[in-house]
Amino acid sequence: MTESYAPYLPLNRLKPFGPDIWIVDGPEIEFGYLGMKLPFPTRMTVVRFPDRSLWIHSPTEPEEGLLDEIRSLGAVRHLIAPNTIHYWWIPDWAELFPEAHVWAVPGLEKSAKRALRVDHTLGETAPAAWDGHIAQVLVPGDLITEADFFHHASRTLVLTDLIENFEPERVRSRMYRWLLKTFGAADPDGKAPYDMQLSFLRHRKEVRKAAEQMIAWAPEQIVIAHGRCYDMDAVSELKRAFRWVL
Repeated sequence: MTESYAPYLPLNRLKPFGPDIWIVDGPEIEFGYLGMKLPFPTRMTVVRFPDRSLWIHSPTEPEEGLLDEIRSLGAVRHLIAPNTIHYWWIPDWAELFPEAHVWAVPGLEKSAKRALRVDHTLGETAPAAWDGHIAQVLVPGDLITEADFFHHASRTLVLTDLIENFEPERVRSRMYRWLLKTFGAADPDGKAPYDMQLSFLRHRKEVRKAAEQMIAWAPEQIVIAHGRCYDMDAVSELKRAFRWVL
């Protein structure tokens, strides 16, 4: 594990985030970008449906203690690759839970940098498998395409990279702290980094429509993959973070 961030301890453990929803903070990874290796903390989200089946969003590295907790929670039935970057550990989870269905955003099976089984493609609306429990929107882009989700029971919006909210005091490198602030991904004004915003230039209409739908759902809290989540004032945070398209 790298030491670029002060981690959200404990790692690899289920943390309640609301009724039938948990987050798991995983270890840091290195993400290749423009020839650089950038460190990122990881986070996955687990939702349990009334029949005790589990929906797992952006799975982190499987670890034995975590797997024990997952198995005690319910039966893994859905593994979600929510955008064209967050998929790396899906094959490992699919091997551990062969009865689970793998869901991915369009095109990921072609762009993925490791072998990836895709059973279903995520669309603009929720499939029958979780309709009534989780709503969704699809945000197409040139750099990434992302599916975002709203869990009704907990009033929680689950995003991946469309908001990044790194807390500067947790970033140990002064240079990286400066980079995060410069690219617009630092708390308290976390949002899609400026380079990512530019990659949606041809898709601003679709991003605006998706952001308006997220606001209309009136979530009470927001889970994001990188940085501090929002456990209150979710609608205000959405309007602030998506002001670049609203």
